[in-house]
Amino acid sequence: MNLYDSVRAVAEASGEGLIDWNAVTRAARSATEPGDLSLSSATRSGYARDVRDARTRIQEVSAVEFDLPDVVEVQNRYHWIDANIATFERVMGTLETETRSFAPDLGVARVLNTGSMTVALSFLANNVLGQYDPLLLADAPAEDHALYFVHPNIVRVADELDVSEERFRRWIAFHEVTHAAEFGAAPWLSGHLEARMERSVAALGEGSIDREAFREVNAAMTAVEGYAELLMDRAFDDEYADLRRKVDARRGGKGPISQLVRRFLGMGMKRRQYERGKAFFETVADERGLETASLVWDRPENLPSDAELDAPAEWLARVA
Repeated sequence: MNLYDSVRAVAEASGEGLIDWNAVTRAARSATEPGDLSLSSATRSGYARDVRDARTRIQEVSAVEFDLPDVVEVQNRYHWIDANIATFERVMGTLETETRSFAPDLGVARVLNTGSMTVALSFLANNVLGQYDPLLLADAPAEDHALYFVHPNIVRVADELDVSEERFRRWIAFHEVTHAAEFGAAPWLSGHLEARMERSVAALGEGSIDREAFREVNAAMTAVEGYAELLMDRAFDDEYADLRRKVDARRGGKGPISQLVRRFLGMGMKRRQYERGKAFFETVADERGLETASLVWDRPENLPSDAELDAPAEWLARVA
């Protein structure tokens, strides 16, 4: 890790856009330790077995049919940065096109935006454990989606939580494969999210906020995260109560600087999505079973509205 090189890369940001993405990549890598990726054959086999077993168990428990992505990678933090820089550029590039006219000084704005993206990527690279990447806004077929595991973070967090690395890794695999199940069962989901993201960005470009589009994206992501939280626990083939308790405590912990960065990245909202979504699906599954809960992926109209997330009985009356 070389913070001097990271700061220099940001300060030297150039080009014609509001963000110098090459500088972001260099700066984020310089601000981040890559982590050890010297995997034993047992560990490599373990990741593959965990993903296969998660797929089998999730299909059995939920009755949802889906395929795993062709790309399943065990990464270090540099690999994760490289894999996600294109996603950040796609999403932020759309916003940049719409808001470029608001930048009074392009050079200063470029440095500030490049620095902000560097902080975001570096922080996430040090904290993401696993990721299902649906390649939003990439116009890519479902078979091009990807599944990532950031091995150095899994090892570190398992140690911090004082839990078995193998059991923790397996639980994370169940969570990420559940996301593959969601997007696999609902091929319309990526387009649904993209359309509302584009509406939100277009509104920002016109100097307004499309609150309805924002609510629809938030409701959909709450369903995505909540269903994954529910299903990973019900499909997991080992004890998980201690893992759930410790991970939930970790999501709400950390020091003041970390909390500030999490707030900047909207991770408080993400934690709320986990909690609110899981409560919704637990109520539905307890009352009508997991197959009924899985109806949410049959068609876009089956997604719960923002109001229904806090009133599962209303969703059941409408959908089930």
